[in-house]
Amino acid sequence: MADPTSSLPGRRPTDAARRAAAAAAGRAARVSAPSTSRPSRSGPAPASSAGGSGDDHDARRAGAVVRVKKLFAAETGSFFLILGTTLFMVVLGLVMVLSSSSVEQYIASEHTSFFGAFVRQGVYAAIGVPLMLIASRLPISFYKRYAWHILGFAVFLQLLVFSPLGYEVGGNRNWINVGNAFTAQPSEAVKLALAVWLGMILTVKRDLLDDWRHLVIPLVPVAGAAVGFVILGGDLGTTMVMLLLVFAAVWFAGVRLRFLAVPVLFLLAVVPIIASASDSRNERIAAWMSGCTDSSDYQAACWQSLHGTWALASGGLFGVGLGNSKSKWSWLPEADNDFIFAIIGEELGLIGAVVVLALFIVLATGFIKIIRRTDDPFVRVTTGAITAWIIGQALINIAVVLGLLPVLGVPLPLISAGGSALIVTLLAIGVVLSFARRHEEPATSSRLRDQRVGSLR
Repeated sequence: MADPTSSLPGRRPTDAARRAAAAAAGRAARVSAPSTSRPSRSGPAPASSAGGSGDDHDARRAGAVVRVKKLFAAETGSFFLILGTTLFMVVLGLVMVLSSSSVEQYIASEHTSFFGAFVRQGVYAAIGVPLMLIASRLPISFYKRYAWHILGFAVFLQLLVFSPLGYEVGGNRNWINVGNAFTAQPSEAVKLALAVWLGMILTVKRDLLDDWRHLVIPLVPVAGAAVGFVILGGDLGTTMVMLLLVFAAVWFAGVRLRFLAVPVLFLLAVVPIIASASDSRNERIAAWMSGCTDSSDYQAACWQSLHGTWALASGGLFGVGLGNSKSKWSWLPEADNDFIFAIIGEELGLIGAVVVLALFIVLATGFIKIIRRTDDPFVRVTTGAITAWIIGQALINIAVVLGLLPVLGVPLPLISAGGSALIVTLLAIGVVLSFARRHEEPATSSRLRDQRVGSLR
C-alpha cells in the first residue's frame, strides 16, 4: 500500500521550511562528526589536532568579543538618545568652564595657570561618566531592593553638614569639607536617593493610593525629613528643586489631584517664611521684586543679576566668540557656576543659548519616551522624578540668569562647574539609562508582536 502522504498534491517548500531543514542537517552533521574522527587512546594524535586547538582559540576569542558587546550593548534607541545628548553636554560644559574660569584661575594661581577649574571639572567628569555607565548596567531590582539603604546613606551625609565638617557658602550651610582636600554637597545625593525611594514606595503602595492615609505614611515623614534637613541648611534653591521632584513623583504615580491641594497650600504659606529667614535672601528677593531699578543696589544685591543681563545682551545673535567674554574678567560672580548660561549667551550668542535649550529639550524627550512606553510603575515614577529634577533645575537656572527669578544659587545641570552636581546628575542619568535598556516598547505592542510571530510559525 502506498504512503498516504504520497497521494497529496506536491507543494513548494517555504523559506522557513528550507531554513529549518538546513539547520537540522547542520546539527546532525555536528553530532555525527566527532564519532567518526575521534582518535584512539593508543594511537597518535591526528594531524588536524593543531587546527582543532586553533579553532578552540578562535571560538574563545569570539565568545569574549560577544560578552564585551553584550556589556556595552543597548536594546533601545532611547538609550543612545539620552547617552549621546548627555556626553555632548558634558563636553560643552568642560569647554565653557575653561572659557569662563580661565581669568579668575589665572589671578588665583598668581599668574601661573589658566586651567585649575577646568582640570578639576575634567576629573569630576572622568569619575562621573564611568559611574553613569556602571549604573546603567545595574538591574531594576537592585534599585528597588536598596532604595531604603541609598536614602539612609544620603540623609546621613546631609546630616554631616551640621557637624564640624560642614561649612557655609553664600549664606547656605549645605557643604562638607574633609581635611581641606575634599568638598561635597550632600543635598545632591539626597535628590537621587529621594527619586529612587519615591519610585519604590509609590510602587509598593500603588493599589492603596486612593486612601490618603497610605499616601501620608511613610511619604510625608520620610520625604519631609529629607527635604527638611536641606531647608535647615538654608538652601532655598535646592529645596525648590527637591519639592518639584517629590510632586512630580506623586503625579506620575497617579495620585488624585485633590490630595495635593493641602500640601500645595501648606508650601505657599511656608516658603515665604523660609525665604525671609536669611538676610542675604531677603536682599536678593527685594532687589528682584524692585527690578534692580534702585541705583543703591547696584553694588550689592543687583550686581550679579545686572551683569548677567548685560553679558547676554552683549552677545547678540552670534556672540563675541569663544573665550572673548568681558564679563568673566571679575565682573560677573560665579561665571563658571550659577551664571555660566550668561557666558554662553555672551560668547556663543543667541544661537548658542538656543542650542543649550534644545539639548535639554532632547534630553527631556528621551526621558518622556521611557515614561510613556513602560508598564513598570517604578520606572515611570523614578524617571518622572529625575526628569523634573534635571529639567526643572535647568529652567530655574536659566530663569535666574534672565531675571525671571531671584538669585537662588542653582547650577545648570551637566554644564556648570561643580563636582557633586555633575557626578550625581550623571549617576541619575545612569539610572534612567538602565531603564531605557529594557523598556522601549509598550506592553500592548510587545504582545501584538509576539502574536504576529506566533502566527507566522
